[in-house]
Amino acid sequence: MTLELAIDQGEPMRLAGSLRCEPGQLVALVGPSGAGKTSLLRAVAGLMRPQSAHIRCGDSVWCDSAAGVFVPPQSRRVGLVFQDYALMPHMSALHNVALPLRGPQRLAQAQSMLQRVGLTREQMLRRPAGLSGGQQQRVALARALVREPQVLLLDEPFSAVDQMTRQQLYGLLAELREDIAVPMLLVTHDLHEARLLADELVVMAEGVVLQQGRADAIHRTPRNARVADIVGLANRFDGVWEGPVAGSPAGTGWLRWGSGPDGLRLPVRDKGRIDVGQRVSWVVPGEGLQLCGLDTTGAESLVKPPKNGLELIVRLSELRHLGEVWLLHLRCESGPSAVFRLMLTGPQVLPLQTGQSLRLCLDLDMVHIMPVRTGAGTALPGQAEPAH
Repeated sequence: MTLELAIDQGEPMRLAGSLRCEPGQLVALVGPSGAGKTSLLRAVAGLMRPQSAHIRCGDSVWCDSAAGVFVPPQSRRVGLVFQDYALMPHMSALHNVALPLRGPQRLAQAQSMLQRVGLTREQMLRRPAGLSGGQQQRVALARALVREPQVLLLDEPFSAVDQMTRQQLYGLLAELREDIAVPMLLVTHDLHEARLLADELVVMAEGVVLQQGRADAIHRTPRNARVADIVGLANRFDGVWEGPVAGSPAGTGWLRWGSGPDGLRLPVRDKGRIDVGQRVSWVVPGEGLQLCGLDTTGAESLVKPPKNGLELIVRLSELRHLGEVWLLHLRCESGPSAVFRLMLTGPQVLPLQTGQSLRLCLDLDMVHIMPVRTGAGTALPGQAEPAH
């Protein structure tokens, strides 16, 4: 059954926007601290009664402020996993999982669920203090699932464990998802985790839902500059929209990047949603940038330039080793003053040295234009700045 939420309240904190989660789908709520992610989860669970909201799970209406409907949390079949596990310290793992159950088979059901999440019989008899953090989180997950919930809510469930344990829990969640056909909402501050686990992202800031969609789609076409910042798009620059390219087919427009003799006019995609003369931000994802050659002396190219590409002369100002990848800072020398950031792996990095001059190919078909964000706030639902 599908989970649908629409909310709009001003007190005690701003919460506004909508989201949708299909059966078996995992949707991650991402955004900075104080964005309202956990509050949205609490509204779904019934732990908070919003001023104005409509929350539906399948055919069941859990909250309808206009009609005076509010189903209490104990009457909603919701499985909730907390960051701090929230286990009863005086009970064994087995009795913690059996706690929400009724009937003579409750211990057998709890044992079956604990086996499913990977605990041994000996571990089931331990109290939480005798279990590792990863084992405690498995118990919390088993407790959330044992009642066969209609919705599973995960509030930063992996942030309190080490990286190795976190990877194991990722695998466990992936296995469980094969058999769990319910909507799942995950609150996380880790963008890598969100992209790894979730089918879609819901981007939030200051209590407002800004955009929902697949992670790759949001990275290619963020709704506005605020979304681009939250999802970590490093290559974002300012410009002015100059409108359609004369004599070109519909769908191409001029983006003015920079001013004066170093300014450039870039022919990019035009969806007809931005007024001529409007200030804009523009982004290009990492896959829209490639090194075209090792230097400017005619050395053999590493890749072929894109068909609708712009070649820039850049200087490698910084080269950082980040585990399996290298981060390059490339300072533009043949256009407006700007620094591009590019991730590389493998043999491409071997011949590179700081201070080296390179050719950078910018795929103009992957440039995405957005209106400049006005002020520190974010657009309200129904008033979102239009993505270009």
